[in-house]
Amino acid sequence: MSQSVAHERIAEVGETGQGKFLNAVRIGPHRMLADEPVSVGGDGLGPDPYEFVLAGLGACTSMTIRMYAERKGWPLLRVAVRVRHAERMAAGAPKDVFERVIHLEGDLSQEERDRLMDIAERCPVSRTLSAGSTVTSRLADDPPPGEGAG
Repeated sequence: MSQSVAHERIAEVGETGQGKFLNAVRIGPHRMLADEPVSVGGDGLGPDPYEFVLAGLGACTSMTIRMYAERKGWPLLRVAVRVRHAERMAAGAPKDVFERVIHLEGDLSQEERDRLMDIAERCPVSRTLSAGSTVTSRLADDPPPGEGAG
């Protein structure tokens, strides 16, 4: 039984051969580097994997708030989001904790500000992290499930 995919995204990541952990990341036309910090043996030449998650959550939050404010015609001048991650083991919590501090600039009423904070909870990345996900893996030379076996 397969589920339909509303919008598929693909990221391709591979070692560069330069440095112990340095990886080249390609997402559509975009190119960037991922690395581990010097403190764990990397060269610190790019964000680490969790930093990419933080950036995704922050960007999604900001963009979702912006889209809603634009649709409502509200005087939102600027959105800035700071995201902090505490690993569950370090925090002694049953789940990882992502904390967003959201700055809203503009002549917004308290009601508008409260509504935009509610909307932040609805950003797709926030929903994905809150709900959990299924992660599957297969070797590149294995056929996808449902294909190949005759």
